[in-house]
Amino acid sequence: MAMTATARDTQQGRSSRATIRLLGRLLGTVIKEQYGQDEPSLKRGQADLDLVEEIRQQSVGEHRDGAAETPLKLRLSELEPPQVALLIRAFTIFSQLANIADDHLVHCEAGPGPLQQLEAHPRVNARNVGAYLSGALLSPVITAHPTEVRRKSILDREADIGALLMRRERANPQTGENAEIDAQLKREIRTLWQTRMLRPIRIHVADEIENALAVFSRTFLSQIPAVKRRLAYLFGLNGTVLPFLKPGSWVGGDRDGNPFVSAQTLEYAVRRQAEIVLDYYLEQVNMLGTELSLCDEFVSTTEALKTLAAGPEHTSRQQLDEPYRRALITCYARLAATRKALLGRAPTRMARWEAESYAEPEDFAADLTVIVESLRDGGDADLADGRLLNLREAVGAFGFHLAVMDLRQNADVHERTLDELFRAAGVVPSYAGLGEEERVALLLEELKSPRLLRSPYRRYSEETQRELDIADRAADLKRRFGDCAIANYVISKTASVSDLLETALMLKEGGLLAPGESPNAALRIIPLFETIGDLRAGAGVMASYFDIPLVAAMLAAQGGTQEVMIGYSDSNKDGGYLTSNWEIRSCIAGLTALGQSRGIKMRFFHGRGGAVGRGGGSSFDAIRALPAGASASGIRITEQGEVVASKYGDPEIGRSSLETIIVAALLSQLNHEHDAADDGAADLLAALSASAYRAYRGLVYEIKGFDRYFRESTPLPEISDLKIGSRPASRSTSGRIEDLRAIPWVFSWSQARVMLPGWFGFGSSVREIGAEALRPLYMTSPFFRATVSNMEMVLAKSSLPIAQRYSELVENRALADTVFARIEDEWHATVEAVLAITGQSGLLERSPRLQNSIRLRLPYIDALNHLQVDLLRRRRAGDDSERTHRAIHMSINGVSAGLRNSG
Repeated sequence: MAMTATARDTQQGRSSRATIRLLGRLLGTVIKEQYGQDEPSLKRGQADLDLVEEIRQQSVGEHRDGAAETPLKLRLSELEPPQVALLIRAFTIFSQLANIADDHLVHCEAGPGPLQQLEAHPRVNARNVGAYLSGALLSPVITAHPTEVRRKSILDREADIGALLMRRERANPQTGENAEIDAQLKREIRTLWQTRMLRPIRIHVADEIENALAVFSRTFLSQIPAVKRRLAYLFGLNGTVLPFLKPGSWVGGDRDGNPFVSAQTLEYAVRRQAEIVLDYYLEQVNMLGTELSLCDEFVSTTEALKTLAAGPEHTSRQQLDEPYRRALITCYARLAATRKALLGRAPTRMARWEAESYAEPEDFAADLTVIVESLRDGGDADLADGRLLNLREAVGAFGFHLAVMDLRQNADVHERTLDELFRAAGVVPSYAGLGEEERVALLLEELKSPRLLRSPYRRYSEETQRELDIADRAADLKRRFGDCAIANYVISKTASVSDLLETALMLKEGGLLAPGESPNAALRIIPLFETIGDLRAGAGVMASYFDIPLVAAMLAAQGGTQEVMIGYSDSNKDGGYLTSNWEIRSCIAGLTALGQSRGIKMRFFHGRGGAVGRGGGSSFDAIRALPAGASASGIRITEQGEVVASKYGDPEIGRSSLETIIVAALLSQLNHEHDAADDGAADLLAALSASAYRAYRGLVYEIKGFDRYFRESTPLPEISDLKIGSRPASRSTSGRIEDLRAIPWVFSWSQARVMLPGWFGFGSSVREIGAEALRPLYMTSPFFRATVSNMEMVLAKSSLPIAQRYSELVENRALADTVFARIEDEWHATVEAVLAITGQSGLLERSPRLQNSIRLRLPYIDALNHLQVDLLRRRRAGDDSERTHRAIHMSINGVSAGLRNSG
């Protein structure tokens, strides 16, 4: 009998609890044995375990039955510092283990995989899929946004525990293998327990680059080719190499607000990426050499293969009759020469001789194709269908650069840089003082002129010289590592046509744009619209930009494609959750229509974070709910912070994540679901958004002292001290909300369990519009349904009692009472609205698996929150000890682990 979704979720919940119980039991044993195995040490460890269990049971009991006679918060406030540190460590690691168990269950219950969903849709056929993928780009872009509080050492342990759980799932219990695996799990958990949670010094850009490379090495190198080949097999596209799936990176090239990203870090990132991918190719070619031991006595080969095969002078006498090994010896020698030419160093495993290097990755791919076709012609096609074809797909995806690097800078920096360059060159005394029309006219004249503004005989300010150095280094790296090594330039805070043309002129100064009436730009110029005002103006700005003949010529040289980045984080901070989502959708719809009317292919780059307040939530639902035509040229999407490890830390989960992006994009384009938000319901949603916007702005920007309330009622100052990223928390030294980065804004509210960026304003808007008018919309609009679904998950993780405790940290009690009363009223109104619209009696009622997962974590997260509040109060009262600092940071780590998508 078929199992209902609810029954299946309930069964999965039981399975998840069984895994968590196993890991929790092993953690308990580790805590008991932490001081040693002798009797006094075990007794001491048992006392620690008893305390952990006492607090755990009381917290679970309060969640189930209400506050005890001695409330948990009072009991925790009586603990000594060593006990506080013990509990924070225990509950944090338990949360991490619960996350591993959840991910394990998702993988085990995933079934055949996301790609199999496509078989149910007749329009998603071989012809349509092949046509779409031949012109689309699907790209997950790794960024260094600092919301991942875990060290790489912790992530490695978590990955090993996850792998052991997979082994345990497949093991035969009758053989005793489970006992052996459990012993290994205990060793990993013991190592995790004894590993330092926090970084002793602030992470540097080079560290962030290495962290990103770990993901590329562990998952992308193997899984991107595998995913492409699975899709090709499913639709009969074998033999066709479609370079539609390519990874991207901002790590080392994102300068917006980060003074530590420089020409040197850019070069380090590109070189290290090339080193990783070239060494991977060399390893794979070497392994192919061990596998393809075919003798020419038994196989026939093509003339092209014979030409490729190394001659007798470069081959062992034992291999003279093994043509495929000899061909691979040639490939290895040429790859080794390529590595030396690009990086200045030969590989550890030396080549047989000094061969000519490959000029382009396509040359290497061509040699691999020669081997593939020879095997097929000789009747050995199945021998090509494995490592060899995976390697050829890898070359198509990664080239010699591994990931496409983006540059990013704030438009304000470009303005200041050009103001100095124009003034120093005697062109205009104050570019910054010009109006928009004058700026555009001046910039267009300069873009037509072969003359550079810069002079080698002038000394420029540090900021201007840094911008020039970046452009110079990018041009050099493109020449050395290929056009795709650095391909895009993203402009933060784009608000006008001049912001786009300023970037073009900066490219010209670095030799990345050939001037003239028909300029040729070596990088795509990508505007980032990220405030509510910028989103509303986006289509108008781009229409004016497209009207410029010089721009039209530049786009034509780039295949007629314009990419636009959409900022989810800052638009949320600016206008609140609902308005941000609505204006993003409206902007994308307007730009899509503009592109269609001008014959320009629009591609959208989605700047999504982990938290719902930063565009997080289900990527599948978000992509599927895009306006019609918004995925026509593919999509790029940022992968940030803690989401990177959860989606790509494990290779098999990473493969599923990649497949999810592909499937969502294919369905969005080839089997688009009608959305009421695109027609009759647009006015209703606009009215709902306007009401929510007024409520949100009325709280965040119109209550005098709200910025003070925010800073004092959250661990924002302490988060700024965390050594989790190289970039400062704020764009300036001002205390204004406007100048604070979206990441610490969302992260801080998550720590205080308010989750305000993920829901505030919705309740007020539904009160004004009426829930009865929105119930039909919930059924007919995938966009509105996804918006409400994400909000529901956030509300389930929030806690007003915990939030009130943080509110008690605010010194101005009148301010605290006023603000918290508004938050409390809006929270109740929002929960009531969600339940009325969805027809549920409780949050997540129709998602029991997620409901159970959150319910399991909340007692541990609540205890960590209570401890964190006490520690914050102690620190702000004058306890500036290292022990208190460390305990606060560990509690931030723990709450983040428990909430998962908190930043």
